[in-house]
Amino acid sequence: MTPSPSRFSAPLDPRLASAFAEVPVIASVVGTQPLRQFLTAPAKVCILASFAVGQLPQVVPALGRAGKTVFVNVDSSPGLAQDRGALEFIKNMGAHGVVSTRLSLIEKGRPLGLLTMMKVFVTDRSNLRRSTDAISRGAPDLVEIMPAPIIGRMTAQAQRAMSPSVAAGFVETPADVALALALGSAAAATSDPRLWHLRRDQLPPVPPSALKRPAAPQE
Repeated sequence: MTPSPSRFSAPLDPRLASAFAEVPVIASVVGTQPLRQFLTAPAKVCILASFAVGQLPQVVPALGRAGKTVFVNVDSSPGLAQDRGALEFIKNMGAHGVVSTRLSLIEKGRPLGLLTMMKVFVTDRSNLRRSTDAISRGAPDLVEIMPAPIIGRMTAQAQRAMSPSVAAGFVETPADVALALALGSAAAATSDPRLWHLRRDQLPPVPPSALKRPAAPQE
């Protein structure tokens, strides 16, 4: 598999680089219950998931006033349409970005001035090729790769084609975050509030054996 070279070494948006400088963790805030914990955590970036459309106009501005960078998962917001109007609605309420598996929404987000995060589920080699093709077309600001352990099974070339990346799914410990960063991800995403307090200087060392990658397949 040869990923599209156009995505190699895509730069991380300066706003995100600044947000990840101290705490390289994105808080996956699923529903309203964890909101208070996120507001008091040092993590700066969140993904709002499973928020009904009527809840967003109250939640998003409050997080913005607290200095948080807010992404809305369009795919998991009940009542939110899957079109440009929905993206405009999200932008107008003060959200900074959107998350979706849908290429069409990723392509529509950038002209509106939204940060875009494309979620991809890597289940096999053919799926990986389709994902890199979509990423090359959509040019998202971030690629959320799920599940996180698959990143260690990807070639360095494949991951570069999906960069800047966020490791998500089965991110459960500080060691999981440290490994994701060591393998090249810009951050890790998790719904565990304990990891929303994890600072870079608290990351555990990563064993060299954990960084071995598979060789690129021959064409």
